[in-house]
Amino acid sequence: MTFQLAIVLYPGMTVLDAIGPYEVLRTLPDSELRFVSNEVGPVVSDSGVLALGATHTFAETPAPDLVLVGGSEASTTEAMANKELIEWLRAVHPGTQWTTSVCSGALILAAADILRGHPATTHWAAQPALAAFGAESRPHDRIVRSGKIVTAAGVSAGIDLGLWLVGEIAGEEYAQLTQLGIEYDPHPPFDTGHPDKASPELLRKARLDMTKRAANPRIPLDVATAVWRLTLHRIRDRAAARR
Repeated sequence: MTFQLAIVLYPGMTVLDAIGPYEVLRTLPDSELRFVSNEVGPVVSDSGVLALGATHTFAETPAPDLVLVGGSEASTTEAMANKELIEWLRAVHPGTQWTTSVCSGALILAAADILRGHPATTHWAAQPALAAFGAESRPHDRIVRSGKIVTAAGVSAGIDLGLWLVGEIAGEEYAQLTQLGIEYDPHPPFDTGHPDKASPELLRKARLDMTKRAANPRIPLDVATAVWRLTLHRIRDRAAARR
């Protein structure tokens, strides 16, 4: 049986969140990989220059075995307010073998009420938002597993997530072969890849820079829409359970 992987695309997303895991997961044997979105076609990333191609719609992908949702600097909240995406996540999650996220994609899972009661991680700047959706923030963990839900920290952690998943799906040796094949042997020139390792001044500048780049007047409205929709879903679920 073919193992189907669905990587979510939406306008303004960060490309590496999707492409990092894609380069690792695409080698899985007996698998079919899809880039899914509201409609088939190009999806422009947060750079405004690079686009990825959605190969299938959400409606065409009703039963994926693995779902992966990436994040964005400025468009995460718009994705959280994307009714079709959120309802698709809620519909497919019960049938997945793995439901996963990279970076602030965790907040999109949270908006679909998937992370409530679960430990999770996300980009360090987005960690405080997890609690608003009932998730337990794990800011010092690069990958957090809770049952079949697996969340990864910011951007580059998607490669680690991909390798971890390959190890779980195809075995440790296959994951090691995959790592060797892509020569994933990071030796960064600087050791400031986590807030714990950065100076207070560097962290202040990073926060200021991200705030400027993420400036979006729609963010308060999109967050409110996501929370309101989530609350209504919970009310409906409770009512259905009493019938």
